[in-house]
Amino acid sequence: MNDDLIGRRFGLLTVAEDSGQRTRGGSVRWRCKCDCGGETLVTRRQLISGGAASCGCVPKEHAPKGRLEDLTGRQFGALTVLRRGENDDRGHVRWLCRCDCGKELLVPAIQLKTGKTRSCGCRRHAAARNRRDLAGQRFGRLTALYHVTRPDRVRDSYWHCRCDCGRELDVAAGSLLGGRSKSCGCWDREQSGRMHEHMHYQDDTCLEILRRACQDTGRNKCGFRGLFLLPSGKYRASITFQGKHYDLGRYASFDRAVQARLDAEQVMHQGYIQALEAYGQKAEADPAWARRNPFFYRVTRSDGKFQVMTNA
Repeated sequence: MNDDLIGRRFGLLTVAEDSGQRTRGGSVRWRCKCDCGGETLVTRRQLISGGAASCGCVPKEHAPKGRLEDLTGRQFGALTVLRRGENDDRGHVRWLCRCDCGKELLVPAIQLKTGKTRSCGCRRHAAARNRRDLAGQRFGRLTALYHVTRPDRVRDSYWHCRCDCGRELDVAAGSLLGGRSKSCGCWDREQSGRMHEHMHYQDDTCLEILRRACQDTGRNKCGFRGLFLLPSGKYRASITFQGKHYDLGRYASFDRAVQARLDAEQVMHQGYIQALEAYGQKAEADPAWARRNPFFYRVTRSDGKFQVMTNA
């Protein structure tokens, strides 16, 4: 076993032994002890090239020089770094800091630099004291009962609420105050179930949606409804009517694709609405005829052209 690296120093690392582990390429992974007390597994190439010079306890740009990044005097939120303190039980470097409230504490360098710790905890407690009291207030169907603490949502304020339907749940205060949460979800389910009451269908076609489709309001990323820009740069035009999808072709010109879509709408959407209105007038004048002749409007396609059959 090659042991020519054992005992040698590379930055803050001292090679201790062959760990017995190998990389996918078969290279030895050496167990190294860091000056901070930590350990790491690295390859010979990482050591010789300087790619690994610490266990990760100090920034890479400083580790090869064998020195820690000096945080003395730097400000992190409400914390001011006074001096380096004792390492923790896992060998992580800690710094003695003074909070704006006057309290001093030891904080790992990584928590300071990542922003995970920005005070001694006084800011969090102050936020709790200044928390808006929502107890007893109603938000739609929800009544806020009491504040709750959720470990998985440290930065959010949650309130335990009771819905008018009887269900209880925790809701973020921001969602209550912003009007985003007004029920446990029962209101949305009820409205979804009642949606069909506000829609009128004929031949499996929703007339409200069809009338909206006849208006020049539907847009997509391509710039016009029913168009799709292909990777080739051409535009694919399509339309759906009575539950059937029609491919209107592919066009190199955007204007030609739009015209193909408009021509199809003239036959399917606008033609259907006009025929239905005409049928309604005939049915009103002759109810007996309407009972014998239910409305129908069928579109067929032959040789790329649409043909209409209707009794309107």
